[in-house]
Amino acid sequence: MARTAQPLHPQKARPRKPGDMALPEALPQEKPVVTEPVRPFRMGEKAQTVLGHDLSPSISERLSAAPLRMDAKAFARMNRGKLAPEARIDLHGLTLAEAQPELIRFVLNAHAQGMRLVLVITGKGRDRGEDHGPIPQRPGILRQQVPRWLHQPPLGPAVLQVAEAHLRHGGSGAYYVYLRRPGR
Repeated sequence: MARTAQPLHPQKARPRKPGDMALPEALPQEKPVVTEPVRPFRMGEKAQTVLGHDLSPSISERLSAAPLRMDAKAFARMNRGKLAPEARIDLHGLTLAEAQPELIRFVLNAHAQGMRLVLVITGKGRDRGEDHGPIPQRPGILRQQVPRWLHQPPLGPAVLQVAEAHLRHGGSGAYYVYLRRPGR
């Protein structure tokens, strides 16, 4: 059968025997990777495990790394809790579907009224105990979503800066939202 088979593409020459194929050139040798020597395990000893895995920065780290878009003096006063928020909304106990429209209404109304600093209270979320899964999960879905909502339309154009609140205004369970002046 194989002797009578006709090639589909006769113009391409194909090697017929394994010995006819050209050998690939030798790859350049890479430097060996130097690793730490593995310490021998002794019976009865506890295994060394690294539990501090975190794949993405926390909300606090992301907000503190965000570029400063407002006056530096006002930002410093706000972070020290010296600026009093003109209005506040408490989103405790709301679902995502309930909280987002409330937040949009509140921020857009505050912006239209000419307010500059408002406080959004999300809470820290439930503590579910230790997270033993392969992918770490942070508690507090509202705490995670509110900063994202504040930077997306329709709130993004009205919001100048978002920062974690001072301890006297709720700490990591609340956010300062510094609004742009109306008309800008």
